[in-house]
Amino acid sequence: MTMKTIGLIGGMSWESTLPYYRLINEQVRDRLGGLHSATLVLYSVDFAAIEQLQQAGDWATAGARLADAARAVTAAGADFLVLCTNTMHKVAPAIAAAVNVPLLHIADPTAAAIRAAGLTRVGLLGTRFTMEQDFYVERLRGHGLDVLLPDAGQRETVHSVIYDELCRGRSEPASRAAYRAIIADLACRGAEAVILGCTEISLLIGPNDSPLPLFDTTQVHARAAAEFALAG
Repeated sequence: MTMKTIGLIGGMSWESTLPYYRLINEQVRDRLGGLHSATLVLYSVDFAAIEQLQQAGDWATAGARLADAARAVTAAGADFLVLCTNTMHKVAPAIAAAVNVPLLHIADPTAAAIRAAGLTRVGLLGTRFTMEQDFYVERLRGHGLDVLLPDAGQRETVHSVIYDELCRGRSEPASRAAYRAIIADLACRGAEAVILGCTEISLLIGPNDSPLPLFDTTQVHARAAAEFALAG
């Protein structure tokens, strides 16, 4: 069969780009068998530079840099793009405008998986940018989802654990306990499921940590990428 070449834009952080590579290749192997693996191109950015732009609110420059990455993987033969991060979908329009191949938006297969499970009211965990800005929440709402957010103090905890620990390869028991408490609070407020809306969160939290179904965007996005690559 003909397999599309996947263009991965990763490194934000590299800790969560690693599972993308593994999950995509596992999907292709399981579908095709034998020694099959995915055809892909990876452009991994220096996250320190991107994080500084995030903190400065300079999304235009961040978008331009990731647009350059998109052009590079397209020139290397990518048939479609996968941005291996939730937060930087803030600049998805700039990336999509830079190339003539599709961008598989992380929120779309996530919302589709939630709707397929018969759920509509979901809690969202992610960086402060993902939780508090419209680019992500409104995309989910466009799929008919009712999105619940942690309170302000909880959002700060979720955000700081991502940047101070998970992106640095650390997974602390106290942080796991804090996330569990936040998920329990979302459940009490009526959430039917929780979106792990940062690609690092699944490095800390799994199904045993939650009374609710978890939708891991890394896993969902990687699976969707493999399916899209095999569809043509």
